[in-house]
Amino acid sequence: MANSTLPPFYAAGLPPDTLNYPLMSPATLYALAAILLWASLALLSVQLVQVPPFLLVGLALCIGSLCGLPRWREWRVPLRTLLLGCYGLFGYHFCLFMALRYAPPLEANLINYLWPLLIVLLSPWLLPPTKLAPRHWLAGLLGMSGCVLVILGKGELSLSGQHAVGYALAVVAALMWSSYSLLTRRVPPFSTGAIGGFCLVSGVLSLLAHALLEPSYQPTGSQWAWLLLLGIGPMGAAFFLWDAALKRGDPRAIGTLAYLTPLLSTGLLALFGGGRFAWQAGLALLLILTGAWLGRSR
Repeated sequence: MANSTLPPFYAAGLPPDTLNYPLMSPATLYALAAILLWASLALLSVQLVQVPPFLLVGLALCIGSLCGLPRWREWRVPLRTLLLGCYGLFGYHFCLFMALRYAPPLEANLINYLWPLLIVLLSPWLLPPTKLAPRHWLAGLLGMSGCVLVILGKGELSLSGQHAVGYALAVVAALMWSSYSLLTRRVPPFSTGAIGGFCLVSGVLSLLAHALLEPSYQPTGSQWAWLLLLGIGPMGAAFFLWDAALKRGDPRAIGTLAYLTPLLSTGLLALFGGGRFAWQAGLALLLILTGAWLGRSR
């Protein structure tokens, strides 16, 4: 991959803050497209609640790999790059679903959504010469506050020591996805088309986890249709769009934008799933968008 596909501030060897990086850049549009697809995950998953989690992830990722089939020649990457891809796609989902087994979904999801904040906070350590200004800290905290408002609007938070294993797994999941997102810029440059290979290998690993940890299950005809939508969208194309955004944009701004995911997910459930869109959602939107504006590069 040519250097032109790398973020201009890294290609030039300059820190991002020395360049004008607008909020509505191509990288931001890629990120927003991925976030919108991820927001549909809960709505689609409602139709697949009877499918065992690892079987669901495995089939969806294998279907998602088809998005990269036209560029299958680009799936050949160095081993450490492939391992990083599996670390992100398989490792994250494995830890998240195990967290949901050992902790209530509300608390596990709230902890899991530390990953956008971690993208912001880990950027200086994993992607030098990136630095954090006070506005980046504030942007991350505003985004996290908006996320907390959305998630707590769904129920009462009650942390308990008996769920410590689940909480720990949720923290590991958040660390895995945030570090994967940043470390894709530390391995030798690879094409976004290689994400298809990551999806396929991670999908096969998820199917192995299903065989070892879950009872056998055969999806019905209608479930296959929902699986197709899930695989093509939030478990397929979204990963390609996310990679394209990270290759071209500032991870600090992109990480803050990611807090739109739970908000949009709640909105889609309210629109199509018969739920309600509480007043907290409006305040959460204001907090997240303010954080995204503060977190943009200048």
